[in-house]
Amino acid sequence: MDLQLTGKRAIVLGGTKGIGRAAAEALAREGATVTVAARHDVETIAATIAAETGGTVHGVAIDSRDDASVQSGIAAAVAAMGGVDILVNTAAAPWSAAKNTVATETSDDAMRQEFEEKVLGYLRAARAVSPHLVAGGWGRIINVSGLGARKTGSVAQTVRNISVAAITKNLADELGPLGTNVSVVHPGLTRTEGVAARIDAAVAAGTPLAEAERVLAGNLIGRVVTPAELADVIVFLASPRSVAITGGAVDAGGGTPGVVTY
Repeated sequence: MDLQLTGKRAIVLGGTKGIGRAAAEALAREGATVTVAARHDVETIAATIAAETGGTVHGVAIDSRDDASVQSGIAAAVAAMGGVDILVNTAAAPWSAAKNTVATETSDDAMRQEFEEKVLGYLRAARAVSPHLVAGGWGRIINVSGLGARKTGSVAQTVRNISVAAITKNLADELGPLGTNVSVVHPGLTRTEGVAARIDAAVAAGTPLAEAERVLAGNLIGRVVTPAELADVIVFLASPRSVAITGGAVDAGGGTPGVVTY
């Protein structure tokens, strides 16, 4: 299937590692011009992705916790690419088991940190990009959230991911009639360096690899989803082919047992 992304221009916020980097690589392979945006190493990562994909990839430093940085960085990306059609929001610290605390022990600062980086960070980027999408009459915004939105165990994790879904739906309602679709992707456990280390530790302790993956993933496919596999979902949503999808959430965690979502 031709995803019709050749010539499209994409900004991937949080594009230097993990899901964001995989999305930037996949977009570049599909023919999009890409700007990788993050706090550090953007020029080096952009050059690496360009060399690996043969695409045109720029690097712009953006700190999504600071609105002035977002505004100036988006402006620089638009100038470098001659416009923008797609925004992929992934700039947030991944959740870890060490952060899981009960609601009565969650501090104000923990909640503020999650809102500042992920919730407000995504909104800042959408605010900066949306006028360009509206002016062009076509656009896509993909917000990467998480399946933590659908479970307890950490009030900060749940609230930050539900909030991203709420931002997504509000943006979709506002921008849809103007040509821009907005979707949220909910990954589950993803094969980051930290997750790979946990699998390796289980194997070293005598657990067979397949069993270690199955237990850790806790999903229907019996293994941990990779960043590249999540990038495939993101790239489809970023493409003109995804015109029928907007405002909703895409579960991309390999399937949650025993749960009905509608």
